[in-house]
Amino acid sequence: MMLDHLGSLFYLSTGAKLDWRRENSKSMASPIKTRQRPVPREPESTKEMTALIRQACLVARDAAANTSEFIGNSSKMAFLAVKDCEKELDRIERQVDEKITSAITEVTEAEARELLACLKFITDLERVGDLTWSVVKRVQVISPRLLADDRRDLITMSETLRKMLDGIRAGFVDRDVEPASWVLRTDSQIDQTCHALFRRHLESTDRRSREYSTNLLFMAQAFERAGDHTKNLAEEVFHLVEGRSVRHELKRRQPEG
Repeated sequence: MMLDHLGSLFYLSTGAKLDWRRENSKSMASPIKTRQRPVPREPESTKEMTALIRQACLVARDAAANTSEFIGNSSKMAFLAVKDCEKELDRIERQVDEKITSAITEVTEAEARELLACLKFITDLERVGDLTWSVVKRVQVISPRLLADDRRDLITMSETLRKMLDGIRAGFVDRDVEPASWVLRTDSQIDQTCHALFRRHLESTDRRSREYSTNLLFMAQAFERAGDHTKNLAEEVFHLVEGRSVRHELKRRQPEG
């Protein structure tokens, strides 16, 4: 599957079409309710960068959706889609890196903040692509032996990640912190599922092969890390929209101990 051809589409085995080039600012199948705000007019110098990030958000979302599909039914199309998403995110990251150095020297302070946000976004989105690709490669190894409880937990984490990435794109496109706030609250769901899976395997007396358990725990950890990167993106939406960092505020609210 070649990504250099315009109009490249990914299809889930169910026949659902995934097209990351479609410009649709509404969150896809997400429980987030956003309050519409007028989006400020973008300076010409930032339009290309923000367009790349909008595309990258869709690619990362498609990676998570196809990861869930592959875990559920071992769809070859879904496997190839995740692989292509990872390559596309790498390509976008290189493109942003190549353009941002010259662009940032020719803009105002407000535009510079926008460009820096784009740089932070693509860094985290590219890591999400790497992590989902690592998951499907491990699933391919152990899929015939994947236990029902483990498959359920992996699908839960991948679906939660997909919805979080929907929220990130909605927040970035609409310059709205409400989807980002939802993402910050939802990240703990991935952590909880990951930790439950860890406990089940570490405390179990069932005899499972070392290879199986190792691959499974690495997959759970990959989803947890992908959730952390998506949480970073939510914090960046706050910084972009309101000019303030919520990361330190969240740390101050955490109980000591």
